[in-house]
Amino acid sequence: MKLCILENDYLDPAIEPTYIGYGTMFVRLLKDAGATGEFDIFNTVKGEYPDSFEAYDAVLLTGSRTDSFSQEPWVLALRDKVEQLLQAKKKLVGVCFGHQLIALILGARVGRAPQGWGAGRMAYQWLAPDMPEAQGRDSIALLASHQDQVFDLPEGATLLATSEFCPVAAFAVEDRVFCVQPHPEFVEAYSAFILDKRRTTLGEAQYQSCTDSLAKGHDGDAVARMMVAFIEGKIASSPRQ
Repeated sequence: MKLCILENDYLDPAIEPTYIGYGTMFVRLLKDAGATGEFDIFNTVKGEYPDSFEAYDAVLLTGSRTDSFSQEPWVLALRDKVEQLLQAKKKLVGVCFGHQLIALILGARVGRAPQGWGAGRMAYQWLAPDMPEAQGRDSIALLASHQDQVFDLPEGATLLATSEFCPVAAFAVEDRVFCVQPHPEFVEAYSAFILDKRRTTLGEAQYQSCTDSLAKGHDGDAVARMMVAFIEGKIASSPRQ
């Protein structure tokens, strides 16, 4: 595969030597899931984009600390690019901020979650057990870190994952869009670092609960295999009614 990764943030300097960047975290994740080929990373905060997206099989949008509905110039520039990619029917994968940005462009409401931060390991009902690499599962657990979320399923989209906390946790649009709110690329140590940074914001009870949840493991590898299948054109899911 030839994948363009639009990296929409940068890491805390204290952790950057270990993880390099979100784009690098996704390259590791997808390679571990069996992906081979070329992976090009462009940091949109710095205004980096390929000269053309035409040669890429898909474009992946990472998470970000910035709101998807922000009016910051770099976010507006990214929105313009993603709108063009959607019109061109380029395959898109969105995670967290990327998930929200794509949903917003597709007409869904996105905003602050009234219930507060989603953090730590979170469980979701999986509605597409027949999707390649889903292996008949009816639930997934992933590491989350978000205070915004998608409120509506975009028109024409299929709901893939849901929970009481996050009703639109993952969705697809035909074989062109695959979006997930939580972070399959996170590992427990990185999630713990983020939780430590937000300890005061979360409050001690939620911080302890989220930290304890990391010991239960997550399904980031399974979702990564689904992403690879999607990029390679093997997705043809029929969610349960």
